[in-house]
Amino acid sequence: QVQLVESGGGLVQAGGSLRLSCAASGSFAAINIIVMAWYRQAPGKQRELVAAITSGGSTNYADSVKGRFIISRDNAKNTIYLQMNSLKPEDTAVYYCNVRTSRGSDHWGQGTQVTVSS
Repeated sequence: QVQLVESGGGLVQAGGSLRLSCAASGSFAAINIIVMAWYRQAPGKQRELVAAITSGGSTNYADSVKGRFIISRDNAKNTIYLQMNSLKPEDTAVYYCNVRTSRGSDHWGQGTQVTVSS
């Protein structure tokens, strides 16, 4: 019903930047998304919330990325973004897009690898 496709990952040196994109197959309004978020999972670690944006535009960030990452959305393109600046090796992980609908369903993208070298 809902497909999410991430892109924009890659290899970058510490201090560099990347922008991740997550495109949804349907319109945000049609599927009644209430929260859009980016998660990440590093090797040997649990998946963690990186950033989230609500339907009202409120944003939240993990302390580890606050001030460096920015989450945004483009309703016309049904896409959410994660701008990652001042990347650190600890940011290395697979990044996943997630949306939660008002009907209580969660949808995940396939993930995109971000590797930050020191």
